[in-house]
Parts: sequence; C-alpha cells; structure tokens
Amino acid sequence: MNDKYIFEKKIANILIVDDTPANLKILGIILKNEGFKIRPVLNGELALQVAEKEKPDLILLDIMMPGLNGFEVCQRLKKNEKLKDVPVIFISALSEPEDKVRAFREGGVDYISKPFQVDEVIARINIHLKIVEQTKKLIELNATKNKFFSIIAHDLRGPISNLMMISEAIEETNDMDDETLKMFLDIQKTSSKETMDLLENLLIWAKSNTNLIQNSPEKIDINGIIKTNIDSFRNELFIKEINVNINIDDFIPLEADPNMVCLVLRNLISNAVKFTPKSGIISISAHAGKEYSVLVKIEDNGLGMSENQLNNLFRLDVNNKRYGTEGETSNGLGLVLCHEFIEKMGGKIWAESEENKGSTFSFSLP
Repeated sequence: MNDKYIFEKKIANILIVDDTPANLKILGIILKNEGFKIRPVLNGELALQVAEKEKPDLILLDIMMPGLNGFEVCQRLKKNEKLKDVPVIFISALSEPEDKVRAFREGGVDYISKPFQVDEVIARINIHLKIVEQTKKLIELNATKNKFFSIIAHDLRGPISNLMMISEAIEETNDMDDETLKMFLDIQKTSSKETMDLLENLLIWAKSNTNLIQNSPEKIDINGIIKTNIDSFRNELFIKEINVNINIDDFIPLEADPNMVCLVLRNLISNAVKFTPKSGIISISAHAGKEYSVLVKIEDNGLGMSENQLNNLFRLDVNNKRYGTEGETSNGLGLVLCHEFIEKMGGKIWAESEENKGSTFSFSLP
C-alpha cells in the first residue's frame, strides 16, 4: 500500500452513504483495493449514527435517498461540533448546476457525478485527505508556537523585572554601601546575560523556521570548535571549580555547517555547566566511526533528569524551564535549536540521564 493513503498515522476511514447496495459494493471494492478502511451504510439516519460513533476521516455522500436526503445529512453533520470538520464529497447522478451549487452551499467540499471514473474518485479523495491533514498540522503548529511564545514571555519577565527593580533601588538609595552595590551589579549582570541569551536563541530559532538559516556544509575542525566553546565558559568553569575532561580523536574527517555545529556545542556545554555542581566533572568526547563522521558526547555528573523531563527535552510546546546548581536559568530553547540544527545536517541527537547522577547528551553527524 502506498504511503499517500496513510492519514494521521493510521489508515484513512471513509464512510460511504448510498441507498443502492450495488453502488456501495462497487465503491467499497475500489476503495478497499486502494488501502482505505471502509464503512458502507444504506441511509442518512444510519450515516449520522455511525459518524457520531466512529468519526470518519471523509464521507462519500449520495443525494437522492429515502428519508433524509444527502443535503439534509450534510446540514446536520455541519451543525455537529464533533463532525463539522469532516470533509463531505457528494457523489450523485444529479447533474444540474443548481444541485452542485446547493451541495457546496450545504458544506460539501467536492462533487462527483455518476457514473463516476475510478481514477477521479481516488484522486479527489486523496487531495481532500491531504488538505485536512495539512490543516490539522497548521493548527497544531500555530497552537505550539502560541504556547512557546507564552513561555518565552514568561521567561523574559523575570530578568527584566530584576533589572527594573535594581534601577529603581539605585535611584532611590542615596547612600549605598559597596557590598550592596556589588550585589545589585551581580544581579544586573546575571539578568542581562539571561535576557541576551534568550533573545539570541529566539532570534536564531526564528531565522531557522523561516529558512533564513540554511545548512552549508564545509570541512571543519571539530576538535578546534569544541575547545573554542569550552574556552568561552572559562569564567563559569572557574567559579564552579568544574573539571573538564577531553577525549577527542586527532583527526576526524567531517563536513558540516560550522555555525550550526558551534551553536549545538555551545548550548550543550552551557547546559552541562549549569547543571553540574561545584567541583563536578564534565567529560567531552568526539570520535570518528564507520556509520557516521563523528559521534560527540557531553557528559556531566550533575542534577540529571526525570524520565518525564527526558521525554520532553526537545519539545517546543512544553515548558522545560529549570534552574542550575547555582540558580542559573534554562528554558529549553537551546535544546530545541540543537535538535533542529542536527536534523538539518542529517544527524541524530539524544540524551540519557538519571536524577542526581548526571546526564549525557550525544549527537552524531553523517
């Protein structure tokens, strides 16, 4: 069976409504042979009952039937909150323009005239299933982005509120001792860095999702990129007295986008630093392999994660905000970016973790 007939990760379920048993049999055989799941019914009342119970993915609906005709069935379907989005394709011997106009006015998405052509029926069914699937994905994507921006707005509010509070305190205090001033400046520095990191990741994510960032592979020195990124965290590593163990092959033949690889490493190392306690250990390794150009692992002995946190790591619609061992903030956007960029480069990224024992983030590139 061709993948195009898969709808929302399951076989598309089609309800066929026609008062002529021969028509039901013919359509049923045709659609079953194409891989669809079929539910044939002989009248409008039964069609409404079946649709309510089994919500189909699409309905093929005859018009001229005893009792409820096709127009009346469609009217009632469109008034039902549960069924109003199910596409209805009218299939009828009525061929007058006014009949077709009414079919669309009552909520039909298409109209097939009898006698029908098999290829036409299959093509129209497929296109409307695809439209429904794409519409659902757009709705889900929009809801995910709304949830995401709500999380971002919440995360920005904290550091910005701190900056405002500090500004007001300094303005209102005429005689501030050096210790208090240093405390305020430390908070100001931390809040400014949190805001800048969040905005930078948000800008990169927005560019990535509007295809302004393209995968541009070239020969790169993964060894040098790793060491450069470790060096950028030297202050944090010094303050937390964290030891970094490095185990990298001397030569790794790798072609990848240097900016994407750099962002992934920066975010993964940043995470390891945040969630590793004072005097902890971070181990970074990179090795060439037969099934990949490079396998990179960044391991820490820090806070670790629960199974639920592990399962939601790379999801945009889940609030993954956590605090590091010294109160550092992490909203999870960096990991979302890592996942997107590794996928853009054709690689894989995953994590293993145990609470209070640490985490290991790994990625491979082809």
